[in-house]
Amino acid sequence: MFIDRAKIYIKAGDGGSGVISFRREKFVAYGGPNGGDGGKGGDIIFTADPNLKTLMDFKYRQHYKGENGGNGMGSNKHGKNGKDLVIKVPVGTALIDPDTDEVLCDLARPGQTVIAAQGGRGGRGNAHFKSSVMKAPRFAESGDEGVERWLFLELKLLADVGLIGFPNAGKSTLLSVLTAAKPKIANYPFTTLTPNLGVCSWYDKSFVIADIPGLIEGAGEGAGLGHHFLRHIERTKLLLHLVDVSGIEGRDPIDDFNKVNNELKQYNDDLIKKPQLVVATKTDALTDISVYTKFKTAAQEMGYKVCAISSVTSEGIDELKNLVASYLDKNKQDDLPSEEGVDIIPSPSQDLSELNIEVKGSTYKISGAMIDRLLKRVNLTDEDSLRYFQNTLLKYGVIDKLKEAGLKNGEYVSVRGLEFEYME
Repeated sequence: MFIDRAKIYIKAGDGGSGVISFRREKFVAYGGPNGGDGGKGGDIIFTADPNLKTLMDFKYRQHYKGENGGNGMGSNKHGKNGKDLVIKVPVGTALIDPDTDEVLCDLARPGQTVIAAQGGRGGRGNAHFKSSVMKAPRFAESGDEGVERWLFLELKLLADVGLIGFPNAGKSTLLSVLTAAKPKIANYPFTTLTPNLGVCSWYDKSFVIADIPGLIEGAGEGAGLGHHFLRHIERTKLLLHLVDVSGIEGRDPIDDFNKVNNELKQYNDDLIKKPQLVVATKTDALTDISVYTKFKTAAQEMGYKVCAISSVTSEGIDELKNLVASYLDKNKQDDLPSEEGVDIIPSPSQDLSELNIEVKGSTYKISGAMIDRLLKRVNLTDEDSLRYFQNTLLKYGVIDKLKEAGLKNGEYVSVRGLEFEYME
């Protein structure tokens, strides 16, 4: 089964907590704190694997979680770092933010790697907080939580040539003739329900062809099947635009040709700018030669080269192979090299300077990202930890903002249900 879209949830590992520990050894006076730091949480890493061709694995598993960091230990021992979780995806997979539709990363190169969610930082042990005025700190920090987010995975096939055209234009039949692919072929519309890939060999050259399900009018806006797969021809170097000129179904080839190009333009302006080789199909069943002549003249006047073929009799097939191979040879692009560096996707935006002050009578309730982050690192029931918390509020200007809001001596500051009397 071909799966080219998936929605998954990823959660990087949480950082380990620092530890509260004191050195206690015989004949060692005033040993002091020696609590170690917590380990870093494991990252969620995506890597482009050329051996994968579909997002099938993500149909059955949607949740991925990194390993948490270990807690710190006494004797200044650092906690174990969490193991990174590496997720392999096919080359050509884009990571998309489901809320904004922003492409966060496009894994278009074999071996390209990106950190999609960073593990949380480990908390500091009490050894970090020793000072001249706090010789025996009895608190340590908790580790930060790992980044969590939903992602859309969207696969765009990497092919040299894309086959486009109305349903029943002969795309699947041509693919079976040009390559060893065996797509489903039948005499009714929408035989092809998923893209098919095949490799065409011509003398010492070879190229990959993608057969895209037939387009109908309105496909660019979501009608029919083709709109689901138009993304797969965005990376192709050449489009073979197949048009049925046999007249069997009573369709106007010129009208079909213009409608398909219009759908390409509606979907993405860049698609209509891609080079096109027009392929007039089913010439073996041609009933009126004037229909083909009229179509060929119109297409050439629009600047397109036309090649007439019959997939049944193989008429024009060798000419078509030669034209495609020659074009790709003249417009050769260097193959994308393997990627060795590691990119990092920024964490979901969070304003750590956010501070909310709510006044109810003589009580000032404070909340926000800044407070939440600080509270994860302290123990408000411990005197030393509470002193550290108060000094941090003073250091980052929270007390000044409370004063600006009207806080006076003897009034109360509330943090997560705990109230403190403000004394200058």
